[in-house]
Amino acid sequence: DFPWIGSKACRKKDLMSRVDCVVAGVGGYLPQSVVTNEELSSRVETSDEWIRSRSGIGQRHFAADGESTSDIATRAAREALEHAGLSAADIDCIIVATVTPDRTFPSTAVLVQRALGAPAGPAFDVSAACSGFIYGLSTACGLLRGGQARRALVIGAEKLSCFLDWSDRSTCVLFGDGGGAVILEAKQVDDDAPETGIIGSFISSNGAYADHLYADGGPSTTNTVGRVRMNGREVFRHAVEEISNAVVNVLDICETPVADVDWFVPHQANIRIIESCAKRLGLDLEDVIVTIDRHANTSSASIPLALNDAVKSGKIKRGELLVFAALGGGLAWGSALVRY
Repeated sequence: DFPWIGSKACRKKDLMSRVDCVVAGVGGYLPQSVVTNEELSSRVETSDEWIRSRSGIGQRHFAADGESTSDIATRAAREALEHAGLSAADIDCIIVATVTPDRTFPSTAVLVQRALGAPAGPAFDVSAACSGFIYGLSTACGLLRGGQARRALVIGAEKLSCFLDWSDRSTCVLFGDGGGAVILEAKQVDDDAPETGIIGSFISSNGAYADHLYADGGPSTTNTVGRVRMNGREVFRHAVEEISNAVVNVLDICETPVADVDWFVPHQANIRIIESCAKRLGLDLEDVIVTIDRHANTSSASIPLALNDAVKSGKIKRGELLVFAALGGGLAWGSALVRY
C-alpha cells in the first residue's frame, strides 16, 4: 500500500503525485486528580476569582505520584490507536513533545514504544516547550513525505506538576498535567487532488527571549530539574504577536484566506491571549476551541488535548479546516494548517 517507503518514488519528478500526511486518529488522557482553584487556595495565597480573571482557568489535572510522563503519553497514544482502528504494530515512528521527560535519557518516546509494544523504528523526543507538538507534527510530516515512515504517532505529554514552585502564585496556578496524541498516515494522491491532513506548517524561535520563560535547572548546570520561571508580561506580549503572526504565515504559505478556516485551535495558555489573537486575526470566538478553563496550561499537550476534546465532542468534524498555533519557552512558536 505504500510503494514509496524506503525509496525515492515520492519525488514529484518520479511520480506525478504527492504524499499527504492524513490525520488517521486522535486521542487524549487527563490524570484522574482534578484540582480546582478553590482547592489551590488552601495551599497558595490565591483565590478562584484571582486565577480566573487573569487566566481563565477554573481547574487542572495533576498526575498521581507514581504516574510518569511516559504513562500519560502511552494512555493518550492507545486512545488515538483505538480511534484510528489501528494497533501498535501499525506504527513505525513515534515522536513525543515534552519538557518533562521520564529520564534525562533515553527519550520518553522509546519508553512509549516499549509500553505499546510497537515495532523497531525511529522514536525520539522534541523539546520546544508549548510549541513542541507543532514542531513534532512538522518533523513527522518530513519523515512521511521523505519515505522514512508510513505512520507516525505524534504525542504531546507533560507532568508539569513535578517542577512547579508553590511559593510563586504567578506560575504554579497556571499549569496542569495531561497528554494528547495524533496518528499521521502517509497517503499517496494525485498532484491535483484536494489537500488533506497537514497542509503546511511554520516554526520559529528566538533565543534572545530565552529568559522570559524557562526552568531554572538542568543536568549540566544545577544537577536538578529546577522550577518554572516566567516573565508574564513579556510572554503575554510576545505570545499575542507571534501566535497571530504564525497563523498569518502558515496561511500565506498555503495560500489560504483566514475566512476559509473553520476552527482555530490555539495553545491553551491564557484566555486573554487566545481572545487577543482571535481579535487580531478577525476570527469569531465561536470558531475558537477553548479548553483552558478545564485543562489549564499543559504545555506541549494543550493543542492535541484540545483537538481530541473537540473531535470527541462532535464539535470538529471530518473535512473541516483547522489552524493550530502556539508559543512557549525558547521563545519558540509555530503553526500548522490541517484539513481534518
